[in-house]
Amino acid sequence: MPENSTEVTAAGIARLAGVGRAAVSNWRRRHADFPKPVGGTETSPSFALPEVEQWLRDQGKLAEVPLRERVWQQLAGHPAGAVPALVHTGCALLLVRDRPTAWLEITAVSDGRMATVLHLALNDLLTARFGPANEADDGNGGGTSGCVRAVHTPTADELLPSVPLLRAAAELAAETGARQAFEFLLGRQLDANPRQFTLTPPGLAELMAALVETGSRPARTVLDPATGTGALLRALSRPTALYAQDADPDLAALTALRLALNSTVESCTVAVRAGDTLRADAFPQLAVDAVLCHPPFNERNWGHDELAYDPRWEYGFPARTESELAWVQHALAHLREGGTAVLLMPPAAASRRSGRRIRADLLRRGALRAVVALPAGAAPPYGIPLHLWVLRKPGAGVRPSPELLLVDTAEPAEPAAATAATPPSGGRDRLDWQAVRSAVLDAWAPFDRAERTGPEPDAPLGRTGQDRPGVSRVIPVIELLDDDVDLAPARHLPPPTAGGGPAELSRVRDRLTETLRLTATLTPPLADLSDPAHWPLTTVGELARAGALQLRTGGSGTGPGPVLTEYDVLGSTAPSGTLPATPASTDGPPEEPVLVEPGDVVVPVLGGGTVARVIDEATAGAALGRNLQLLRPDPAALDPWFLAGFLRGTANNRQASSYASTATRLDARRLQLPRLPLAEQQRYGAQFRALAAFEDALRLTGRLGGQLVQGMYDGLTDGTVTPK
Repeated sequence: MPENSTEVTAAGIARLAGVGRAAVSNWRRRHADFPKPVGGTETSPSFALPEVEQWLRDQGKLAEVPLRERVWQQLAGHPAGAVPALVHTGCALLLVRDRPTAWLEITAVSDGRMATVLHLALNDLLTARFGPANEADDGNGGGTSGCVRAVHTPTADELLPSVPLLRAAAELAAETGARQAFEFLLGRQLDANPRQFTLTPPGLAELMAALVETGSRPARTVLDPATGTGALLRALSRPTALYAQDADPDLAALTALRLALNSTVESCTVAVRAGDTLRADAFPQLAVDAVLCHPPFNERNWGHDELAYDPRWEYGFPARTESELAWVQHALAHLREGGTAVLLMPPAAASRRSGRRIRADLLRRGALRAVVALPAGAAPPYGIPLHLWVLRKPGAGVRPSPELLLVDTAEPAEPAAATAATPPSGGRDRLDWQAVRSAVLDAWAPFDRAERTGPEPDAPLGRTGQDRPGVSRVIPVIELLDDDVDLAPARHLPPPTAGGGPAELSRVRDRLTETLRLTATLTPPLADLSDPAHWPLTTVGELARAGALQLRTGGSGTGPGPVLTEYDVLGSTAPSGTLPATPASTDGPPEEPVLVEPGDVVVPVLGGGTVARVIDEATAGAALGRNLQLLRPDPAALDPWFLAGFLRGTANNRQASSYASTATRLDARRLQLPRLPLAEQQRYGAQFRALAAFEDALRLTGRLGGQLVQGMYDGLTDGTVTPK
């Protein structure tokens, strides 16, 4: 085996061969010639990748290792670690894209010679792209001595172990493009280390970029002072200069390469620095059109003691517990007059008493322009509905506005009386980014336009046309300058008129009356009592093996269609989820989602509940969501309503569920059914179908009743309804 050979774990072997890890364990036990471990630990050994590939080919278990998989395995098993290897790869891919002729000449020599020549070529390229490695000032805002260029030029000795990887990465770039190759490898690294990075989801990054790009003054020069993986800057459409800083040198280097590969020398300048932004600002004199920032939350060691007299605290010295307000003022300090900043903020920053004086000064001077409440699940921490703050740099030519825009997308309008089975709005799997984006931009664009062009003469404060009950409101600043200076949108946005007003309440009452009549007619008749039946039983697993039904699991795939979620199954509602536009991991072609068809039976696998839903024509075509299993019966052998009805039996669910952990998990294969002729199945199925219609009527009655009751309470308390 050659020195520094790439190593691969059992999980990597399973991915290479397209099998589960259990299969790899079986191979190790059954085949004496299986490669011996060369590293790792006793519980998690690693193997030499060339030996594994050869063994798989000899056994006929691997025809050809996919190129992207081979590149990833080489990167993941790099002796210096995955991150340095990814930086080397990014540098090489930048050379492949910008100077392809030079790359071909470099690769025509031996590995040792290639490392030496590549070092010189990369030094020239990186200097041209990112500036000199040891500069004290870059001429575009400057840098401090503690903040150096993010991507240092790797030495020949550092490059030598990476040469096989770089040759393979160049092959991958020839197939997919240099940018796509780097995005794939970076995405794999982020997926493999989810707890190591705080990511900004693509939908949120696009919304924040759209907020600074809306208006008559485009954002051409943009700064991200806490750049992370560069998602915010990457979401911009037409920048001419990007500036970024991050405390993690590895992230800063990867982001610099990512942004450089995402742009060209002619169209955009990229300047990325590594260093503590608040303590050692890399661009102290820089003034940009826009700032985008997803800062770290709740920091206590942000530099409170050292930075007491820093000139950035123009609106007040932040308390030790108000690190987010330090980031806000850092962003404002780097804006040109009239420039816009958008920061992701924890909701506590809008109401903590320790920050009220700074919030008040931001309002008085017109620096804070909008506060947007996002749904829970928009970004980590996913259980909290975070805020966006939109700020504008006051100046001689910028008139302070006496108004603030508040937008609340945290709880979009929906029926007021959801049942216990219906989850709250939002959540990582239920977030409709298109709806959130539309709600925010529909409120911000006219407010921004009115502010830039000036209000109509004699226009009253707080009435500029953006008021939408429960969603957005333009509020006079004077109303916010009380003892609390609480800027939480939910506190200041009145809910929509009670139930849509008296006319809507009357319609709800009529629907409720009709539904109550229907419920009475659907009430099941008393059944004849008899002794328990003793049918011959079979299991879902046996029926699947016999071909009487198919079993499918949801939760994967990409596309534009709706998704049937477990909450939709529990609440008997229309599909409410959405598929991601792109796969979470770009390993191979995107997986096709499982689409439901009429007659399918869907059951949740978590929670231990007795629920089964038969898919109708209205729901057909939706993708099957996570934590759901689909049973597709052969109509010549199984009646779907018969199947669904017996799956809902309490005793049946108990014997098929696992109670080994805190969450009860249903194993659909263990569910039992009686062996009955199809005609008898259909007789039972008709009764189960009638029960399902009665259950739906009861559920609708509860929703309408709750909506009517809450609407009456709201109407009586706000004066739109008067007592009879």
